[in-house]
Amino acid sequence: MRGFARFLARDSSIADDLVQDTIVRALDKADSFTPGTNLRAWCLAILRNLFLEQHRRRKRERIALEDYGHQPAPAPESSSSTQTEMQELEHFLWQISPLLREALVLVGAQELTYAEAAEICGVEVGTMKARVSRARTALKKVMAAQDQAEPKNGSGRA
Repeated sequence: MRGFARFLARDSSIADDLVQDTIVRALDKADSFTPGTNLRAWCLAILRNLFLEQHRRRKRERIALEDYGHQPAPAPESSSSTQTEMQELEHFLWQISPLLREALVLVGAQELTYAEAAEICGVEVGTMKARVSRARTALKKVMAAQDQAEPKNGSGRA
């Protein structure tokens, strides 16, 4: 749950709060859980819905305050090459649409089945499969566009 929360929130302390709020809400609504179904998917659905609810609330607050613009991305925690690669991947992920990004993270990073991811997002399994496929294609295009833009710096014509 924490990994998905960190992906959504893009801030570890907000993600930790989100996980705690999710657990509290899940315990409060435990009677609505259907025994024999996937508890992980149920909790991730609660987490997702809670994040979206909080995101909408913060958006309304930003509009009301109007002095606060774009929320900056969190500062990198490490300078290792792996950390740099993860930051690049995150950068590319945030360039594709939210629905596609969410599908790719649930199925790819969270290793959920298409059925579990579809349940979390409230869509059909076929829709989730299509979103993941389109997300992979979109991510490849974004990465290819970046690769094409990079050689300009180091190449010179004689």
